[in-house]
Amino acid sequence: MAISDEVRGARDESGRSLETGDADVLKDEAARRSSIHGWLDGIRSTSAGRLTLKIVIGVIGSALVAVGLIMIPFPGPGWLVVFAGLAVLATEFHWAHRLLEFGKRTLAAWTVWLGRQNWAVKVLVVLVAALAALTIIYYGLRLSLHFDLIAEARAFLSR
Repeated sequence: MAISDEVRGARDESGRSLETGDADVLKDEAARRSSIHGWLDGIRSTSAGRLTLKIVIGVIGSALVAVGLIMIPFPGPGWLVVFAGLAVLATEFHWAHRLLEFGKRTLAAWTVWLGRQNWAVKVLVVLVAALAALTIIYYGLRLSLHFDLIAEARAFLSR
């Protein structure tokens, strides 16, 4: 059964095609109810909501990135927190989305490169990372708490 040209070009009062009937309306309503994007679009519908959302997203995302950058030298999920902060910022800021995509591409390239290396290079990378972490912990304790791990270890071993 062919659809006539009149029905094919016909639109309802909201501008939707009559070809699909209520299917598009139902699909849009379901997507709006089940998606965070629909909720965010509702907030963005006013200028005050748009500005408030940008400020809130900016503060939360920047805090996550700052905390993640502080955590990077220490054992733990520093880079994961940085990427989470960029993902939060990317919901409102295009520059953050581009930076997040660049970071994901760089991480994937690094992972592929390291995967192609032999075991000696992999061990060397782990040793350098461990040495860097230990150095940061040593100087962090020494400069902030005036606690010298090497002196304490010598004193402990000489007992």
